[in-house]
Amino acid sequence: MQKPLPTASIAMSSPSRQELLHLIARLAYQEGEFTLSSGAKSSYYINCKTVTLHPQGAYLVGHLCGALLSPDTAAVGGLTLGADPLVTAIALVSAPTPQPVSGLIIRKEPKAHGALSQIEGPLPPPDSLITVVEDVVTTGKSLGLAVQVLRAAGYRVSEGITLVDRLQGGEDYLAAMGVHLTALFTLPEIQAHYRQL
Repeated sequence: MQKPLPTASIAMSSPSRQELLHLIARLAYQEGEFTLSSGAKSSYYINCKTVTLHPQGAYLVGHLCGALLSPDTAAVGGLTLGADPLVTAIALVSAPTPQPVSGLIIRKEPKAHGALSQIEGPLPPPDSLITVVEDVVTTGKSLGLAVQVLRAAGYRVSEGITLVDRLQGGEDYLAAMGVHLTALFTLPEIQAHYRQL
């Protein structure tokens, strides 16, 4: 059985963070010619689902992101599809801790049938603190939509966590919404490690 990973302030400098960096650089980062979801062209692409759905990657993501949560966080949530594995990993590894957190998946649009819900998962009481998560942040608009939906449902959202910040305005966009973004890694760090492989 693996030992629990470091929590709180030492998480960002732990050997486990270096292990996750290596997985992202090896499995998620590619260079070439790519068209992004925005339609923009890019000379690189980061597909973090190859890491967040990897057994060791999910384990590391769950522990390292969980260590960054405020003590009074009731749940983590994010926009489907990029956030889904993160939400699950964080909730799962929190289960044996004194303060487990629920996982919430947010649809881009409300469901058109059943309860017409836009937020899936065990909903905490109104006014609970929820942290939004995303695998890769570029403009911050996906996280911003998650924040809007959660706030409209009566929750407090002031923190966001991403695996990779591409440093293309996302942090400032979220700050304007009153959300502080913490990134486990930035794009230059991923690229530097990739080129050392």
